[in-house]
Amino acid sequence: MNCTLMHKKTEVVHLEIDDDADITKVTGVANLEHLPVGCILVGDHPDRKSLDKWWQSRAIPASRSGIREALEEMDISHTEQLLTKCYGLSLSDHYWINPDDNPLDWDKINFFDNDFSEDVGNILFGHQAPDGDIDLVSPDNTSDGWLKKKWKISDGVRVLIKGGSTPYRQEPLNEVLATALHRRLGTALYIPYTLIWDENLPYSVCANFVTKETELVSAYRILLSQKKPNHRSYFDHFLDCCEILGIPGIADFLDYQLATDYIIANTDRHYNNFGVLRNPETLEWLGPAPVFDSGTSLWHSQLALEINQGGDSESKPFKKKHSAQISLVNNFDMLDFSTLIGLGDEFREILSSSHFIEEARVDALCRGLVRRIEQLQNIAEQHIYLNSIR
Repeated sequence: MNCTLMHKKTEVVHLEIDDDADITKVTGVANLEHLPVGCILVGDHPDRKSLDKWWQSRAIPASRSGIREALEEMDISHTEQLLTKCYGLSLSDHYWINPDDNPLDWDKINFFDNDFSEDVGNILFGHQAPDGDIDLVSPDNTSDGWLKKKWKISDGVRVLIKGGSTPYRQEPLNEVLATALHRRLGTALYIPYTLIWDENLPYSVCANFVTKETELVSAYRILLSQKKPNHRSYFDHFLDCCEILGIPGIADFLDYQLATDYIIANTDRHYNNFGVLRNPETLEWLGPAPVFDSGTSLWHSQLALEINQGGDSESKPFKKKHSAQISLVNNFDMLDFSTLIGLGDEFREILSSSHFIEEARVDALCRGLVRRIEQLQNIAEQHIYLNSIR
């Protein structure tokens, strides 16, 4: 396929893409300013391998729950092939490919304004394919993550529905707990999640926070925007990159995100589930994206007897343990611990709605949450004290 990589209505580069959805050649350059963040330039030409790696990263990961069965149902050999079926369109950014032999109009095909098929999402959720041809033009083709998820238009709003993992299917409930945590702390910089049940299984639901005027650029892409010096940590390098690019509000945001991730013992805050927002037309950096995707937390896969309520917990992205990562926080002023009194009881109410979680596990999880809050309060008070005597 000969096509043009587009950024909304801006031509970026001209490409050749083969039947396996690999970029085989960059045939021309139109506007390098709109090249995806972190793609390498060789002189004044995009590096093909770097651009192809970005392109392939848009595909559903091979680790997605149930993906093998879904691909068989759709008669697709690997997830990357789904990219060209939807022209690379996404609900996270405004990049897409425009075929040279049949040029398309952004206004008529983008998923922010136009309807899209739910066939792919339904198949990913284990439902049988519809009779006749499967409509593969779907934002589900470019959704990240390992848990089952699908996009849906509900009352005109694009919402993401995401499931949980066996045996406890706790991740959707954790999203609701994280919502309660952020709401109590009074921040506006988070995405609220609600809980639904479908065929006796829990799912979290959130509205898309990316709009026609904004797009998400992951922390991973920001890290790639500059070469990391050997003597700089990834935390410092990320802050350096944001400063060079002129992205506002990052330091304060990281303080908040690291602190709240400590409370919920989030083990999977990797570089692709936080990031920044920018305007896709002017390329103006708007600031950090809201906190989202907090389900892989609160001992979601551990047995009740294995939950170490006073112990350390694995963390990402900057340190391997929360006890080390929390030391990166410079300011705890955004945390009013008095607002968190009773959060354990609220968590108990959320957990009690699930028949997958027995009473002993509910007790352990709630005690663990309260203990994490107490630990962080002690850390914050010690931090404030040490700063006061310096």
